Amino acid sequence: MLEPGGLSGLFLRYPLSLANPAFVGGFYGLLISIPLLLLAVFIGEMEEWPFVAARLVAVTASLGIASMSISMAVKRPPVSLDLKRRYLFPFPFIGLLIMVFSGFYEFSGMVEFAGLALLVLPGPIYVQVSYAPRWRILRLIERELDPFGGMKIPQLPEDEVVLEGTDSEMDEAVGEIGS
Repeated sequence: MLEPGGLSGLFLRYPLSLANPAFVGGFYGLLISIPLLLLAVFIGEMEEWPFVAARLVAVTASLGIASMSISMAVKRPPVSLDLKRRYLFPFPFIGLLIMVFSGFYEFSGMVEFAGLALLVLPGPIYVQVSYAPRWRILRLIERELDPFGGMKIPQLPEDEVVLEGTDSEMDEAVGEIGS
């Protein structure tokens, strides 16, 4: 549960105060603003790009803060995204493709917003379901507090007590092999 994946491991190499979910969210906003620079140059709106990039960084960092706050309130364990990553991975590329077409063919409104949403949402989803809960648990361990206090952990059913000598078929089979 606490073993980080590739992306979480990258951030968790640094001290936890630097690997805060707000910084991770802001870093994602910076990463997705880079392809938007190329799009802005392509469609001739270069003067707007710094403001768009600053808003993206601010929005994704704010979503990281919200994820951290929700994680602290709900105390939910982190979700492993190993198998689900293949579903989230293409969304930013599809969103960028939609934004390129909306910029090239001068679509605006809902089409451009849908492309931006597909470009932005996978990062905050990752921070919300995987990174922020893991960061919260590791931060509590670092402070030597109980990280699992209040967390709903599923209980496994207790094993039934098996009395010796009740499995006569097994005893007979073992006896036949040993003879």
